[in-house]
Amino acid sequence: MMSTSFPLSRLGGLALSATLLLAALPAQAETFQVKMLNRNSTGPMVYEPEFLKVKPGDTVKFLATTSGHNAASIDGMLPAGAQPFKGKINEEIEVTFTESGLYGVKCLPHYAMGMVMLIQVGDADPSRMQVPDAVPARAKKRFAEIVTRAQASH
Repeated sequence: MMSTSFPLSRLGGLALSATLLLAALPAQAETFQVKMLNRNSTGPMVYEPEFLKVKPGDTVKFLATTSGHNAASIDGMLPAGAQPFKGKINEEIEVTFTESGLYGVKCLPHYAMGMVMLIQVGDADPSRMQVPDAVPARAKKRFAEIVTRAQASH
């Protein structure tokens, strides 16, 4: 029978090398879930949560929790270089956010009723969000409420 021996100092070096290699790898991207709802404690026609802070590379899965909703990006409320997205009614979609900045999201059938949410990717400051003039009044009001609640919770 043949035996191989490793000096303990070599094993320690291997462990240290493995630890350093793992530390150098990028953090694993996360997936967040957002429910599309007719109502919750903040009112009618809502996303839950209404505000998310994620890292570049993270994914958001929009869940068709109650029927009649979708998730779509809002023109003029995407960071430079970000790809717009639009799910179908009653469709669960996953969107991976690669560009840092603020993303406005709407439900097409309930946009005028204020069914919107805000996604912060990276370190963008929600208080600097610019809402285009074409956004319906109730959606503008909801965005202001979302930013106020987001700032109060941080």
